[in-house]
Amino acid sequence: MVATFLIADDEPNQLELLSYNLEQAGFAVVRAIDGQDALQKIEYDRPDLIILDWMMPHMSGIELCRVLRSRPDTKMLPTIILSARGEESDRTLGLDTGADDYISKPFEPRELILRMKPMGSARIL
Repeated sequence: MVATFLIADDEPNQLELLSYNLEQAGFAVVRAIDGQDALQKIEYDRPDLIILDWMMPHMSGIELCRVLRSRPDTKMLPTIILSARGEESDRTLGLDTGADDYISKPFEPRELILRMKPMGSARIL
């Protein structure tokens, strides 16, 4: 069975780049354009891992991460924050909020995929 990843990013070019690279690596991808859209899709699609941009309208990636960690059904869902905010304090806040990893933009798609593998289920490996 193919692992499904949800990507939440309000920048269409970034969403396309991430989706393309993950699909080329053999994963199924669900796209969300903001935090609220992502939350709805997480409830419906039950992805194996999510990638969140920090700065999105309606609900930021940090807010969404807090929501996911507060709910019994999503508190263990592997989560990566992928953000242009790269200061140490930003990375620390992202990880303290409950993200499993924090990657600053710009990033290498191959590195992102390699970081994702240990976080997911056996289906990802």
